[in-house]
Amino acid sequence: MPEMKITFDDADVYERYMGRWSRAVGERFLDWLQPPSHARWLDVGCGTGVFSTLISERCAPKSLSGIDPSAAQIAAARGRFPDADLCVGDAMAMPFDDGAFDIVVSALVLHFIPDRAKAFAEMKRVAARGGLVTGYTWERTPDAAFAPYAPMFSGIRSIGVDPITSPRIPEQTVDGLRASAEAAGFSDIVVSRIEAVQSFRDFETYWQEQSLPVSVGKTVGTLDDAQRERLRNVLRATLPIAADGSISYPARAVAFKARA
Repeated sequence: MPEMKITFDDADVYERYMGRWSRAVGERFLDWLQPPSHARWLDVGCGTGVFSTLISERCAPKSLSGIDPSAAQIAAARGRFPDADLCVGDAMAMPFDDGAFDIVVSALVLHFIPDRAKAFAEMKRVAARGGLVTGYTWERTPDAAFAPYAPMFSGIRSIGVDPITSPRIPEQTVDGLRASAEAAGFSDIVVSRIEAVQSFRDFETYWQEQSLPVSVGKTVGTLDDAQRERLRNVLRATLPIAADGSISYPARAVAFKARA
C-alpha cells in the first residue's frame, strides 16, 4: 500500500475528521495516566489543541506549552489558548531548555515522526529529572489497523485499492513501544492498550466524516464513481449498523508512561 508523509494544513477539516476520536481516547488516556496537578506540561505534536484542552480542563496544569510542525495547526491551537506557549517546531529538535517540564506527552503523533529515537531523546532531555514522559498512538500491526479509519482502510483494500496511509512504525504495537522506551533509557516503563468508542447518527454522517481528505480518507478522492459506490456498499455491509441506523465502533491505541 502507498505510504506517504501525512501533513495537516487544514485545521478545520482535521478537526471534523479526527477531533471527536482525539478527545475520546485522550480522556481514556488521562484516566489511565492519573497525572499530578500543578505540573509543567509539554504537548509534543499539539495539533489544534484537542489534547491540550483536556490537560487544561482536567489536570490543573501549572503551565502548558505545545509544539507542532504545522503552522495552521498552531494557529488553531492559539485560538484556544492565547496565553499558552505554543510554537511551530520539530519534535526531533525542540527549542526548550533541559529539564523544563514535569510532564512531556505525545498524543497520537509518534507514527508521524520520522525518527522516533531522536524524538524520545528530546522528550527525555526536556523533562525534569524523574519527570513523567508519556504518550500514545493508534495501534497497527502488519495485518490490521485499529485506528478510527480502520473500517475505511479495510473497505478500500477490499475493492482492490491500496489506501494512502502514513508509514507503519514499530511503536504502534505494545512490544515495539516498550522496546523503544527501553532503548531511550527511560525507567519505570508501563505500556498498555487504550480503547475509545464513538457513534455516528447514520451511514451518511459516518461517510461524510471518514471520507474527508485526511489520512486514509485521501484515498476516497482518488476513486472513480464506480469504485466509490462499491466502497459505500462494502461499508454498509461490514459496519456495525444498528436497527436505528446508527453506527458505533471502537478504536484502540497503545500507550506508555515512564520516568526520565
